Amino acid sequence: MKKNLVIFSLFPLLFFANSGHAYSETTTLSPDGGMEIQIIYPDSVLIDRIFSISFLIQNNGWESKQDIILKLTNPDDAFVPVTQENIQIDELTSSSSFGTTIDYIVHENATEGTHFINIDYSQILLSNNVDPMPLTEMNFAIPIEVQNRPQIIIETITPESIFTESEFSIQATITSQDIDLENITLEIIAPDIEFRGDTFYKLSSLEKQTPYTISAELITPVENVTTEYTIPVKVVLTYTDDLGETNTSTQSMPLLLRPKTFMELTNDGGIWIGDFFIAPYVSIGTIVGIPAGAILSLIIRRSQNKKKESSE
Repeated sequence: MKKNLVIFSLFPLLFFANSGHAYSETTTLSPDGGMEIQIIYPDSVLIDRIFSISFLIQNNGWESKQDIILKLTNPDDAFVPVTQENIQIDELTSSSSFGTTIDYIVHENATEGTHFINIDYSQILLSNNVDPMPLTEMNFAIPIEVQNRPQIIIETITPESIFTESEFSIQATITSQDIDLENITLEIIAPDIEFRGDTFYKLSSLEKQTPYTISAELITPVENVTTEYTIPVKVVLTYTDDLGETNTSTQSMPLLLRPKTFMELTNDGGIWIGDFFIAPYVSIGTIVGIPAGAILSLIIRRSQNKKKESSE
């Protein structure tokens, strides 16, 4: 049975706090004198959340550097520093390094889109580790995208269509791109449809970027269907965010219920030929793996052989 992949993005109408972002970027810069600056920062952040920028400054040259300064600014004040946002190092000798982290909180009034943090860098190289050389300066900027809400994705796999007197599988996968979730419940609901097994699942916690999948087997009604119509299938997700707030999101998708054709393959490998059903097994441990077309060809061939025998 051919299947469709339906993807929904759920955006709770809430603002959030604390750290969390989807992916990190790494930028490496090489000022004069064998210096190397590695900067690790998030490619996206959420409003009202704290994020960090990490710095590793290494002196790979033969000579010492002193009065090393990194001054960070953001022109539109989208990011508010939690502590001092400037880095100052008195001296780095050859083969030495310095690492630190600067924390920011995204301003509650920051607009969605890309914002920049400008970094001004300066250093003084000591020639022969004694004589100060002229000040070396450079500046650069790192882009960080601000998002208004965390992204929770539901991926639902359903049959292309269903018909009566059979079972069909539905699968739903949730993934939180930005934050960890707690107290998760996930439910599949379809009116006037019975299910085999569970349709309601509970999960204590789910880490961000970790998919969680549930599956359900729906049993279609026995009554004859003469015209096709859609059944609204719902996937209901409830969870607690990192603020302790409870969020519920509901998504619906149409599932086409249609009349059964002369030959149909069921979800478990059975075959309907008219009103006659061929089970996927004929006895314990014996699996029938003959396609429906092959069975029909076999029936026709046997019929032709019988006619040939009777005519001889």
